[in-house]
Amino acid sequence: MGPSLNGGRVVCERCELAASSWARMRGLIGRRTLDPQQGLMLRPAFAIHTFFMRFPIDAVFVDSDLWVVGIRSRLRPWRMAAVRGASAVLELAPGEAEHRGVAVRQRFRLEAVGGGR
Repeated sequence: MGPSLNGGRVVCERCELAASSWARMRGLIGRRTLDPQQGLMLRPAFAIHTFFMRFPIDAVFVDSDLWVVGIRSRLRPWRMAAVRGASAVLELAPGEAEHRGVAVRQRFRLEAVGGGR
């Protein structure tokens, strides 16, 4: 299981954690797609880029207490996004943030986030 909202709704069943600077810089580059159940949590991060990516993503920005402080939906390749006050970013398949009911001012709960790219 991965991040869930404070109501218990799972946002990302197969979430990887990118905690090293190399893993954060690499992000999703080189992947052909991101399945709806997959995600990548970049931590720490307040900004992301989609340079060299092949598909759009949803980016959910959270603060240090895991409150959602911003969402960028369907961010296309070759773009940048940043949110003041964010300390981590969850990258999801395009449309997944809306589909799973993620909204600003909600709080995530992390459970057994794996991967460690």
